[in-house]
Amino acid sequence: MIRHIVLFTWKPDTTDQQKERVASELSMLSKTLPGIRAYHFGADAGLVTGNADFGLTADFDDADGYLVYRNHPAHLEVLEKTIGPILDRRVAVQLEI
Repeated sequence: MIRHIVLFTWKPDTTDQQKERVASELSMLSKTLPGIRAYHFGADAGLVTGNADFGLTADFDDADGYLVYRNHPAHLEVLEKTIGPILDRRVAVQLEI
């Protein structure tokens, strides 16, 4: 199984509405894209200063399933139109578990 982990830090002027739109659109992706076994995301709980603002984990049966997700036009559209304009920094890793 492949676990995709991504952390986002938003630009300082990002609005609550923009953050809510990210969550809404990611929720739709999890319901429509094939191959996702588990999909969890949300805003940082604020327990440690300096953390990223938002995190996501997604599990797939194998690398091919992850690649379908990564390259899917709906996923790319969310990245470009919703996340990209408010993104300050992104860090990601894919783990074989």
